Amino acid sequence: MDKEQFLGLDISKVHAVIHADNMAVLKAMKDKFHKCVDCIYIDPPYNNGESYNYYIDNVSHEEWLESMETVLKLLWLILKDNGSLWISIDDGEMHYLKVLCDKIFGRDKFITTIIWQQRNTRENRKIFSNNHEYLLVFSPNPALFKKKRNLLPITDEILSRYSNPDNDPRGLWQSITANVQAGHAVPSQFYEITAPNGKKHNPPQGRCWVYNQQRMEREIAEGNIWFGSDGNGVPRIKKFISNSVKGVVPETLWLPDFAGTNKDAKTHLQKLQVYNKDLFETPKPESLIAKILEIATNEGDLVLDCFLGSGTTVSTAHKMSRNYIGIEKNLETCLSIVARMDKVVTGEKGGISSAVKWNGGGTYDYIEWNGEGDAEGGLFCNMQEYGRR
Repeated sequence: MDKEQFLGLDISKVHAVIHADNMAVLKAMKDKFHKCVDCIYIDPPYNNGESYNYYIDNVSHEEWLESMETVLKLLWLILKDNGSLWISIDDGEMHYLKVLCDKIFGRDKFITTIIWQQRNTRENRKIFSNNHEYLLVFSPNPALFKKKRNLLPITDEILSRYSNPDNDPRGLWQSITANVQAGHAVPSQFYEITAPNGKKHNPPQGRCWVYNQQRMEREIAEGNIWFGSDGNGVPRIKKFISNSVKGVVPETLWLPDFAGTNKDAKTHLQKLQVYNKDLFETPKPESLIAKILEIATNEGDLVLDCFLGSGTTVSTAHKMSRNYIGIEKNLETCLSIVARMDKVVTGEKGGISSAVKWNGGGTYDYIEWNGEGDAEGGLFCNMQEYGRR
């Protein structure tokens, strides 16, 4: 398939790995794909001064920012209003990248900064053992993205907070405080509560009851207030799991047991046996990308990665039934991605396969773009000669 055939694809059914200069593809996409992409994840060169096996990630700060600006402006054109842009970066350029994004998108488009612990072993050769990277998250319309954003599944740790010591037929519950700070209270929130056993309770100094007296008496009558197993405890509200826990709001600290590590990713790539063993030194794990897609997308949504590297984004998106476009400049890397995707389609069991019950299936298109992009933004074509993912 060539670029003309790619641009003629049904946007709702795109599974594409593209060998091309990402500038050329993004410029070609900006009209047909205008505001069509649900989630963009990129792992650009970090400009960290490191020498990797196949490229040197070291240019001037100004050159790096200029190339990032070119890429980000193109990506913003194809992102849906309720979509999200996720950028992996380390602390060398993170703060400058945040300011650049604020300038391009507007400070009100910033969602959050996520800290990902990408390694759980100690690095003893440096002043500090740097064990984390960052994900900067932006959206064209944060209010719409909040509505689209998915909650994460309830964890065993959260479930452990619930019990049913009074054998309430409504099921598991946990107790939460029935008093709040009195700073914005109204007079109806100050009163004496009489427990079913006759014991009197007043709110602590500087606090008030969360309900007015009439509401509190109704909640007590309906069995929604807990006074402890002996009836003498401070009143607390019973919060039933069936009414309150629909999912978990994502947090901004992602530890290895939640999102995996670079080592997990390297182990997965080695088992696939489709890559030159020295090609990727710090690849991203499928579990990291899966968390992003779980939060930001639903089945059938379109995901884009224009620094595709080892192909983690497209392999994860395929297993999670998302549409996807991945762009990678280097031919050897692309051929390895094709070999990886062939294994994905036939049901390889690494990465997130077990978690999502992946047994294979589907198809994808490999596209030779047949032509180089123009010079603008070309820095990343050279820096990305062999990616890190």
